[in-house]
Amino acid sequence: MTVRKETGNDAKSKKILFKQNITFSLGVTRIEDLPKETSAEVAFFGRSNVGKSSLLNSITDKNKLAYTSKNPGRTRELNFFSLSKNSKTLINIVDMPGYGFAKASKDQIRKWTKLSDSYLKTRKNLRRVFLLIDSRRNIMSIDNEIMDIMDDYAVSYQIVLTKADKILKVENLAELVLKEVEKRKAIFPKILITSSKSKFGIDDIREEIASLIN
Repeated sequence: MTVRKETGNDAKSKKILFKQNITFSLGVTRIEDLPKETSAEVAFFGRSNVGKSSLLNSITDKNKLAYTSKNPGRTRELNFFSLSKNSKTLINIVDMPGYGFAKASKDQIRKWTKLSDSYLKTRKNLRRVFLLIDSRRNIMSIDNEIMDIMDDYAVSYQIVLTKADKILKVENLAELVLKEVEKRKAIFPKILITSSKSKFGIDDIREEIASLIN
């Protein structure tokens, strides 16, 4: 395994990035309404109720940035959040609709699925998708279907295990998950382990995001 050494520029980028205010910039329900590709983007994707909103709030240190709910499927559009300095966007974070179970009509779910698929297929400035997997449930068939799509579209993605505080020996799980997916074409070969509750692993995600700034 290669250990990536942090340079002075890396440290500076992280310091600048996560000291900036993050603001909601746009909610997109149609692919034609996507903003111009002027800045790098990272996206967060996962099954409904995987803990995506809580994780985003922890990463950005904003308690109410992303709406959290006990009801799965509350994110119903592509939500863009911008981290900027001196009116210049450093990077956009995109909160994608969850897949799988949601309290919504089949027509609504079909529209979300089409929107997410089009976004993954066409967005050239998308640097990486953070694919969230619930530590308690491991990889499910629908997760594999999503990875198949990103492999086909050559979209770089990285698995993030969420809710790590709820299980024992999560490091062992990470090793098993990595072995399961290591032969996939577009996957970034490093599993991140996180807990929004304990803040474990949050700095690791911040570091990955900072490394993707242009």
